[in-house]
Amino acid sequence: MKNILVIFGTRPEVIKLAPVIIELKKHNYNVVICNTEQQKELSNQTLEYFGLKADINLDCMRENQSLISVQSRILTALDKVFEENSFDATIVQGDTMTVLCSALASYYKKIPVFHVEAGLRSYDIYEPFPEEIMRQMTTRVAELNFAPTEKNKHALLKENVSPDKIFVTGNTVIDALFCLSDKILDSAAEFFERNNVKIDDKLVLITAHRRENHGTRIDRIIDAIEYLANEYSDHSFVIPVHPNPNVHDKIHSRLSKYPQIKLLKPLEYPYLVYLMKNAKLILTDSGGIQEEAPSFGCPTLVMRYETERQEGIDAGVSILVGADYDKIIDFSEEILSKPKNLSRLQAQNPYGDGKSSQKIVKIIKNYFAD
Repeated sequence: MKNILVIFGTRPEVIKLAPVIIELKKHNYNVVICNTEQQKELSNQTLEYFGLKADINLDCMRENQSLISVQSRILTALDKVFEENSFDATIVQGDTMTVLCSALASYYKKIPVFHVEAGLRSYDIYEPFPEEIMRQMTTRVAELNFAPTEKNKHALLKENVSPDKIFVTGNTVIDALFCLSDKILDSAAEFFERNNVKIDDKLVLITAHRRENHGTRIDRIIDAIEYLANEYSDHSFVIPVHPNPNVHDKIHSRLSKYPQIKLLKPLEYPYLVYLMKNAKLILTDSGGIQEEAPSFGCPTLVMRYETERQEGIDAGVSILVGADYDKIIDFSEEILSKPKNLSRLQAQNPYGDGKSSQKIVKIIKNYFAD
């Protein structure tokens, strides 16, 4: 039996790796789940919705720590994990500090790295920062690269990654959507009713947290939200507020006075899915939401200047608006001025069909057989 270490630290990583873990266990792999706890509460909470629990928790985050300090802490903690255990492969997902550190630690121990969601590129090392460099560096040591789309595959080929190390699988985030039971989604509806959040055809979901949007950019985003909230006061604007003080404090100081704006704590995964499913419009700088929203036909404005998820832009399911006040207003008004049923997207989700984890496990099985 092969021992496979799956490492993550944030909620999006949990969401996208949970279907892979579940599928690996179906095929009798011994899966060891390691959580660096970059997002301690969110990651462990989300695991529970998939019936999973971490075998190893590293508790690596500290308040207001620098990128250098968190990297050194994760690497040191992982060194001990590898010293005390024997693994045949390490699986990582995406482009976080956990991914880079896990890839490096595995490489130093000469353990093959399997990279889920490989090949996403913006080719601007500061957009997104620091994720663009982290995923590029992870590619250099990955033995298997699971690219969500053909565009991602071509990016890897341009970087001289061997074709026999690249596999187009779709994105596992779509698999995760199908893992949620009706019972869990019903509990989400009850949660919003208890918290006096109106769920109807005039719901706008907003998320903003990325490091490159801190500073003056978040100010421009908030300016746009204020305008929209005043102009469309019959709509509900729901914002799960990221705990980072650079985001949290500004949003609360500027937007808490508006009754039509609901400022919530970071939401549990099923609750966020429920909002996406019911939203008329989404404004976000999140990568995962760009991939999930098309499954619900919801128009999405991406508040970033570069996106490594160009497929959604090309398919017309999302629009790149950056932190540009005028663009956010103009494109939002185009959607909010119409009834919800007239703004629904008809295009298929370009990121996957819900069977990505099955494809990934089959490739892993063939790898070990060879």
